[in-house]
Amino acid sequence: MEFKNREFADARRILKIRNLKVALSDRPNAAPVLDGIDLDIHAGETHCLVGESGSGKSVTSLAVMGLLPKGALEVSGGLIDLEGTEITAASPGKMRELRAQRIAMIFQEPMTALNPVLRVGEQIEEVLAMHTDLSKSAARERTLQIMRDVHLPDVERVYGSFPHQLSGGQRQRIMIAMALVLDPDLLIADEPTTALDVTTQLQILKLISEMQERHGTAVLFITHDMGVVAEIADTVSVMQQGRIVERAPIRALLTDPKEPYTRKLLEAVPSLTPRDAREAASEETVLTVTDLGMSYGGGGFFRKSAGVRAAKNVSFDLRPGRTLGIVGESGSGKSTVARCIMRLIEPTEGRIDLAGEEIAHLSRRALRPHRRHFQIVFQDPYRSLNPRWTVGRSLCEGPVNFGTSRADAMARAAELMEIVGLPRDALDRYPHQFSGGQRQRIAIARAVAMQPDVLVADEAVSALDVSVQAQVLDLLEEVQARFGIAMLFITHDLRVAAQICDDVLVMQKGEVVEQGPAARVLGDPQHSYTKSLIYAAPGRHWDFARFRALESTPRPGVSA
Repeated sequence: MEFKNREFADARRILKIRNLKVALSDRPNAAPVLDGIDLDIHAGETHCLVGESGSGKSVTSLAVMGLLPKGALEVSGGLIDLEGTEITAASPGKMRELRAQRIAMIFQEPMTALNPVLRVGEQIEEVLAMHTDLSKSAARERTLQIMRDVHLPDVERVYGSFPHQLSGGQRQRIMIAMALVLDPDLLIADEPTTALDVTTQLQILKLISEMQERHGTAVLFITHDMGVVAEIADTVSVMQQGRIVERAPIRALLTDPKEPYTRKLLEAVPSLTPRDAREAASEETVLTVTDLGMSYGGGGFFRKSAGVRAAKNVSFDLRPGRTLGIVGESGSGKSTVARCIMRLIEPTEGRIDLAGEEIAHLSRRALRPHRRHFQIVFQDPYRSLNPRWTVGRSLCEGPVNFGTSRADAMARAAELMEIVGLPRDALDRYPHQFSGGQRQRIAIARAVAMQPDVLVADEAVSALDVSVQAQVLDLLEEVQARFGIAMLFITHDLRVAAQICDDVLVMQKGEVVEQGPAARVLGDPQHSYTKSLIYAAPGRHWDFARFRALESTPRPGVSA
């Protein structure tokens, strides 16, 4: 592994933060959200700010941008200095001048950061119109050039596109272009790759590094992904509960972490080395999928076409107590397969045999008795629970609908709360009173309450911090072992797949390109696409739990 090993003592200091404190505006006596943050970032340096949700990473970035929500958070002390400009004392007009010209920010979710009713080229030009005197034609040419710089294809077409017409990676490139079009001194990137596939993530990380080298920009990169940190950081600051508990150059932090919290974060990173496969709880097959296909579209009344083949000829078997992982990039068809199996959509081809019954083309009425045999845990724990229902009501709804008495369903719900590591009295509380990890535990309990044969986990841990992710993966394995449930695990994270899956099925553009035991598919991949996914996994040359680098040998057939 080649770590960055650059020194910045003699470089121009772009950002200086001293004893920064941020408090709740309406609760002056409450504990501070940020409690004495010190930070220095120099020209050309990538400084990573890491920690779990609630540690204060994003609040730090919003304070630097002067974007703390009014009436909720306020700077209560300390200094933020941008090369001689005191940000905490700057007027709103001065901050508007600084943003884009000297400080720019890339947000995590480009779809919420971009205006959906404006073409993306116009949105980049808007930055130039606000901060420069360029003519309209010059602004257009500058916009097209920055779009070429971030390696967008067919820039004339992309210039005239709306955000929804672009892929997630292309939208994030637009955000980077918008942030860098005025050559700012400081770029703040707040979890810019969290929602992206590993190959797109690798492209974005390389792009940020390339643009940084070209412009000498200082980068404050906020993330909870230690794999990403290992790839891009020069310096790392570890945050916990509003404080920086450890700061070190990347090599020192990964090889010799001092603080228990830092060690905990590193040890929680899943390994890319596949675990040993487990024996099935039974030799019988609980789920058999045969030549499953799904096409969308198909033309209008007077015109017939094949439509879009989202999935084609997908076949596999799943036995009790085993976990099959379906991996691939966005658009590969993995979630389409999961939705077909759950009968959230009706497949256009093939068979789905669940517990001995063919369910692929049953009507909704005929399907209803079979619903209890398969349950799903969704990606976003904040949207998967009804906010107006207590946890107890959410857990009881399914069993009661299938004939269980409310008293028995509530007793079962109380047992399940203990199994997923939450107190019984949490049944009387509402979803907003729990953290993301706790909500996902509740979602798992709700699925298990139905005593299903098959549990589908669709990106069930991708929205969680790495330490919470590890806890939820352990919980899924424990629940599976206790109840003998077969699990279908949909993920784009090969580290997670390596740790929880017995078998892996790799999809690309709707087709299965490789499948088999996880140890073989991930340990000795044969298909070039599988190799490219493994190559793109951030921090692939690092054994985080043992604080050591692995041998750096490119895989055959994979190019950087």
